[in-house]
This record gives sequence, structure tokens and C-alpha cells, in this order.
Amino acid sequence: MDDTQIEMLPMLGEFSSIASQYEHIMFYYESGIQQIVAKLQILNNEFKNNHERNPIENIKSRVKSLDSIIDKMKRKGIPLTTRKREIKDKAGVREICPLISEVYQVANMLVNQADVEIVTIKDYIKKPKENGYRSLHMIVLVDVYFSDHKDKVPIEIQFRTIAMNFWASTEHQLRYKKSRVFTEEMQQELKKCADIMADADDKMQNLANVSGIVQPIE
Repeated sequence: MDDTQIEMLPMLGEFSSIASQYEHIMFYYESGIQQIVAKLQILNNEFKNNHERNPIENIKSRVKSLDSIIDKMKRKGIPLTTRKREIKDKAGVREICPLISEVYQVANMLVNQADVEIVTIKDYIKKPKENGYRSLHMIVLVDVYFSDHKDKVPIEIQFRTIAMNFWASTEHQLRYKKSRVFTEEMQQELKKCADIMADADDKMQNLANVSGIVQPIE
């Protein structure tokens, strides 16, 4: 048996129900999340000890719910009997930094580790979405050692500043609150807020550069 297996998730027929398959998925992806979170925490602690500052403000993680996974597979026309690699964002980690430069710094330190492999990168900081959304998205494969084999588990990571996360979290609350209608006027106001947040991020970065706390972004 090859000790690096990428297509390990059993087919639905090997389980008594979709729910039991989801429990297997939960364990599999939570194991990958634990690996990524531990790596980020170690990097943060290293900076605290060596540079007397924390480049990471907060780390959050989640595995998508069973309903969410099934809904996405149906929308994409993916059979429920498919293997895990067909949907790469079942498991996610969100990492929040004070400054833009720290977003890229932490991301680079993480993906430069030998057991982390980049699958895709989408930089919505340099090229924000039309609605104003800004974040650095990556899907990576991280090595996870189980009792009898090693797997590469795909994990989606979102790197944001505090300001980016505040905007994105608020926008999500407003847009998807079922009891209210989301209007074009609200979208326009949110876009203005996104521009204000981006301007604040740039000013805070410039202050940090001048003070010598961090190196300027290349």
C-alpha cells in the first residue's frame, strides 16, 4: 500500500447511510484542520517569543454541515457517491491578522512547510470582488498521519485582516438574514464600507511600516 493516499474517502455504498458517511468525513477533515491550526499557532507563538508581537489575531475553523455538503454537490451536479476530492472546501480555517503584510507573511510561512502543498490561490485582496469582498483564499493539501497510513487532506484557508473580517462577517449577516430583503441600495452602501475598510487597512499598514514594526509589502 502506498503510504500517501489522496482518494481515501470510501464510497457511499460502504456506509449504512449518508449520515454515517458524514461522520467519517467529519473525522477526516477535522484531522486536517487540527494540523493547519497547530501550524498557525506555532508560527504565532514563535513570533511572540522572537519578535514580541503576534501576527495572528484569531483562528477559526469549521467543517461544512451535512446539508451544506449535499446542497453543494447537487448544485454542481456531483453524485453523492463521489470521492472527497470533488469538493475541496468541505473543511475551512479562517486566520485573522492585524495587518495586510502579516496576511501574506503568515500565508507564505505556512505554504513553505514541506508537508503543505498549494492546490489553488485566489487573491481577493489585490483583486477584490465586485461587492468589495477582500481576502486571500488558499486550498492546500496537508499531510495527516493516521494509525496505518498518511493522507493528504484538502483544507481551505482564508487569510484576512481584522477590518476585512469585520466587513465580511457583517455583510454575510445582512445579506443572508431571511427575515429581511437585501436591496441594491444596501449593496451600494456595503461597497462604500468596504472601500473605507480598505483605506483604513492601507493607513494602518503605512503606520506600521513607518514605525518599523513590520517590513513593507513587496
